[in-house]
Amino acid sequence: MYAKTNPGAVRISARQKRIFAVAAVVVVVLFGGLAAWGATAHDTYGTSAHGCVSVTVPNSTGGAVLHYCGPQAQSFCQASLRSRDQVSLHARPQCVLAGLGVSATGPR
Repeated sequence: MYAKTNPGAVRISARQKRIFAVAAVVVVVLFGGLAAWGATAHDTYGTSAHGCVSVTVPNSTGGAVLHYCGPQAQSFCQASLRSRDQVSLHARPQCVLAGLGVSATGPR
């Protein structure tokens, strides 16, 4: 009972101190590596360019990413230019960035 009320009463051996130090270093290096990877990793759905379209639209879970490349992107952009729904309005500027639309303020 005395050891629980007086934290200084329990001594940690040198071996236990080394184990705690090694564990702390491993955790710091692991989280540092994950942070560096997260900051520098390439996001394939990040931007619309080079014939690929990425559009983030409202969804029941907060947001959904629509990502299309090649012929799928072309048909998606053609459909968005013909329609006036919210997804189409969000898609038009991204189609322009991908080189698949007429202009950001084109036909509406």
